[in-house]
Amino acid sequence: MTQHTIVIPTHGRGLYPITDRIVATLPDSTSESGLVNVFIQHTSASLTIQENADPDVLRDLDAFMNRLVPDGDPLYVHTAEGPDDMPAHVRAALTATSLTIPMTAGRLALGRWQGVYLWEHRTRPYQRRIVVTVCG
Repeated sequence: MTQHTIVIPTHGRGLYPITDRIVATLPDSTSESGLVNVFIQHTSASLTIQENADPDVLRDLDAFMNRLVPDGDPLYVHTAEGPDDMPAHVRAALTATSLTIPMTAGRLALGRWQGVYLWEHRTRPYQRRIVVTVCG
């Protein structure tokens, strides 16, 4: 088992491709099979596996989330860090903070059009920490 922490800088809300950063942590052996767990150490950002061919998919996902969980909703009491604070927590709760991906022959067993993304839910830049654990 190996474990690495990667830091991803974000520039505000949106989806950031991180597949290559995850792949860089995998063992060098091509005979390895197992599981890769990817975990984000934050409560206002998340992880997702999505299409990596058409950027409109990512734009549409972000537009949908903006409509589903708008900033500044008067329902929220927790606004200590601004109008995007509680919506970011709700967005993270609706998505995933951990992904498990099979590893086959030393490579992520993602489908042809799949990529792993960090989904930043805050509107300002952050440094996001992601723990990648390889079992196998």
